[in-house]
Amino acid sequence: MLTKRIIPCLDIKDGRTVKGVNFEHIRDAGDPIALGAFYAAQGADELVFLDITATVEKRKTLSELVNKIAHKINIPFTVGGGIKTEEDVHVLLQNGADKISINTAAFLDPTLIKRFANKFGSQCVVLAIDAKCEADNNWYVYLNGGRTKTDKLVKDWAREAVDLGVGEILLTSMNHDGTKKGFAIEITADLSEILPVPIIASGGGGHQQHFYDVFTKGKADAALAASIFHYKEVAIPDLKHFLHEQGIVIRL
Repeated sequence: MLTKRIIPCLDIKDGRTVKGVNFEHIRDAGDPIALGAFYAAQGADELVFLDITATVEKRKTLSELVNKIAHKINIPFTVGGGIKTEEDVHVLLQNGADKISINTAAFLDPTLIKRFANKFGSQCVVLAIDAKCEADNNWYVYLNGGRTKTDKLVKDWAREAVDLGVGEILLTSMNHDGTKKGFAIEITADLSEILPVPIIASGGGGHQQHFYDVFTKGKADAALAASIFHYKEVAIPDLKHFLHEQGIVIRL
């Protein structure tokens, strides 16, 4: 059985780590370089860095900041935000990223996925999906940091992206984001069952039981969280020991 992963996320705005609720009400959460080093020392399995305004501001991800964080950690490092070309990917990999995360650009031009996968390998390409459950009980894909609704169902886009070469999916529930009331179990389980690639669940992790639930009922391969780690509400070593005691296969 594959080891489940715990992944802290650094949402970056203007060079600082920030966090919001339902993609709004953003507040400062600290220095990303110090936080990255802290999480690596705490036993995080990976680190995700998302420049949350790069796409909106038509700005490249901060490769210099990526480089500084990469020098402080010894765990796999995924970087996303404003990545649109092979050159963008090359620069980030040169600066210490292990994987890149694409979202809006890939939706607008799906051939991007195939090009990136062919050049850098599927294992390097993570598709981030910002998902929202609407009144009709269907989950829809949102773009531009959750600002733009599309008519595409999450399951359809995820399938299409995997066929094009995506190696992993980072699924963020906008309904659950920052609420600390638990992950989106049902849609996570649906994707885990229909797709052959790992699913990272994101949005809603509030306490240890939520992680257990998303690994068991949600069948997620990894769980990502931000504010509970940033504000030291849940310590990664404690979380891992709890999961281990509950029978979850995890790296201690």
